[in-house]
Amino acid sequence: MKYISTRNAARSVTGSEAILMGISPEGGLFVPESFPQVSLDEIASMGEMTYAERSAYVMAKYLDEFTYEELLEIANRAYSRFDDEDTCPLTKVDEGFYVLELWHGPTYAFKDFALTVLPQLVSACRKKRGEDAKTLVLVATSGDTGKAALEGFKDVEGTEIMVFYPDEGVSYMQKLQMITTGGDNTYVAGIKGNFDDAQTAVKGIFTDDAVREELKKAGYVMSSANSINWGRLLPQIAYYFSAYSDLVSCGEIDLGDKINFVVPTGNFGDILAGYYAMRMGLPVNKLLCASNINNVLTDFFASGEYDATREFHKTISPSMDILISSNLERLLFELCDRDDQKLTSLMSALKSEGKYSVDLTELKKKLGVFEAGFADEDETMETIYNTFDEYGYIVDPHTSVAIAVYNDYFMSTGDETPSVILSTASPYKFAQDVYEAVGESQISDPFKAVSKLHFLTGMEVPEGIDRLEIMEVRFTDVLSKDEIKQKVLSRVKGE
Repeated sequence: MKYISTRNAARSVTGSEAILMGISPEGGLFVPESFPQVSLDEIASMGEMTYAERSAYVMAKYLDEFTYEELLEIANRAYSRFDDEDTCPLTKVDEGFYVLELWHGPTYAFKDFALTVLPQLVSACRKKRGEDAKTLVLVATSGDTGKAALEGFKDVEGTEIMVFYPDEGVSYMQKLQMITTGGDNTYVAGIKGNFDDAQTAVKGIFTDDAVREELKKAGYVMSSANSINWGRLLPQIAYYFSAYSDLVSCGEIDLGDKINFVVPTGNFGDILAGYYAMRMGLPVNKLLCASNINNVLTDFFASGEYDATREFHKTISPSMDILISSNLERLLFELCDRDDQKLTSLMSALKSEGKYSVDLTELKKKLGVFEAGFADEDETMETIYNTFDEYGYIVDPHTSVAIAVYNDYFMSTGDETPSVILSTASPYKFAQDVYEAVGESQISDPFKAVSKLHFLTGMEVPEGIDRLEIMEVRFTDVLSKDEIKQKVLSRVKGE
C-alpha cells in the first residue's frame, strides 16, 4: 500500500514513510492510494475477536510492511493500558440509541486509542527503515491530544515530544494533566492565542526548509502526533468496525443493516475515520458531524462555504473550539476526485482569505452520507442534565453536543436508524461544568467538583484524575505563537 499527498499526488511513499514524516514537505496530508475492502463476513468474524485483534486486523489492511502478528503485538501492548473489563464498551442507553465509550484509556479520552499505538508504530517504522536520527514529535492540541501524546511518547527511546496548547483554551483538568507530565523527553508550553494559532505555527514549522535543515544537523527528523499523521488516524478506524460488530453480536442489528454514527467534531479526524471505515465497506447510513457554537463545519455542509473568518468562541467543550479543521483536507481531496491542484487551490484560498467554497450540489451528491448540526452552550448543559435525568447516564460536554445534535436530527427527520454516539472523554475531565449541569450549582474548586460529581452519580473517579491534585507542576512556559519555532530549535540544540 502506497500513500500520496493531497497537495502533490505524484509524491508516493510507503506507510512507514508516511508515519515518520507526519506531513508532506509541501504541506499536504498523506492518504492511502486506495481503500482496502472488508467484507460482511469479515465484520461478522470480528465478533469473536478481542479489541486488540480487531485493531490489528484493520491496520494490517493498510500497513503491508508489517505482518498481522507484528501489528497485534503493538495493539496488545497499547490496549493493555486500558480498563481491564472492556477497551471500548458500547452502552445501550435507549432503543436504537447507543454510546460508544472511548475514554477508558490512560488519559481518559478517545485520543488514547491512537496515541498508545502511534509511538510504537513510530519505533517500529524507524527499525524497519534503519533510521538513526531521533524523531521530534510536534503537537498542537486543543486539550486531549496533548496529554495522550505525552503519555504515549514519554521516555520512548529515540524520540522527543513537544506539546503546545492554548493557555486559556483548555479545561483545568486537561491543563493539569499536561503540565504535570513526567519523562525526560517531554516539553509542554501554553500559547497566547487559540488552538488555530498553535496548529498554524506547528504546521508552518513542518514546511519550513530552514528548520528542517537545522534539525537534520542536530540529528532529528520531525513527525506529528496530531491527526494529520496517518499513523494517528489509522487506529481510529478500528473502533467503528468494533461498534458495528458488537451491535451484530448482541442481536441489536442484523449483519448488513446500516447504522448512524454521531461524532463530536473539532479537527475532523475522528469522523473522517468513520468515513474511511464506510469506504472500506462498513454499512453506514449517516455520519452526523456535531459542532459547538464554533460551527464552521455545520455551515460548510449546509452551504458549501468554509469560512474561518468568524468570531472564535471559548466554550465548555474546548476540544471542539477550532475554526480550521485540518483533516477536512483529506475529505476535500475525495470531493475533488483526488485532483491535487484543485485541492491546493482551496487550501491556498483558506490561507490567504480565510475561506473557500465548493459546489453544494457536488458536495451533497458525493458526500451525502454527512449531516451536520451544532449545539450552543445552553443546549449542551441542558442535554447533560436531561441525559442524566432521563437515563441515569452521565456525559462530558463534548458527548453532550453530539447527543444534542442527534436529538435535533431525529426530531427533524424521524430517522429511526440505530445510532451510535461517540463519547470522547470522561465526565471527570470537565467535572465543574458537568456538576453544574446536573447538580445545578457552580463549584470553583475542580477537585471538589470531582468529589461532588462522584457523590451524586456514583460513577467511579479515574485514578489519574484523583491523583492530579498532588502531582508536581513541571512546565510553566507560556509563549507567543511567534516564539514556537525558536523554542523548537533551542530544544533540539540543548540550549
